Amino acid sequence: MPNIQSAKKRVKVIAVKTAHNKAMTSALRTEIKKANIALETSADNKEAQVKAAIRKIDMAQSKGLLHKNTAARKKSALQRKLNKAQ
Repeated sequence: MPNIQSAKKRVKVIAVKTAHNKAMTSALRTEIKKANIALETSADNKEAQVKAAIRKIDMAQSKGLLHKNTAARKKSALQRKLNKAQ
């Protein structure tokens, strides 16, 4: 544990940010999994699920959780699966 006041504060701030980023990443993965399941089972709401997943990917990219090329790759893969399912 650090002795300096500012270092103590940084430890606390980093812990909060890490928890937030972990929660956002988990939510992103869950949304992508839901979209993939909807596409595999040919559910009625597959377009809505893909749209929600793409929105979540865009939000993660704007917050700095994903690199822009990673986000584009994930969105492209989902869109390709949707086009193939239709």
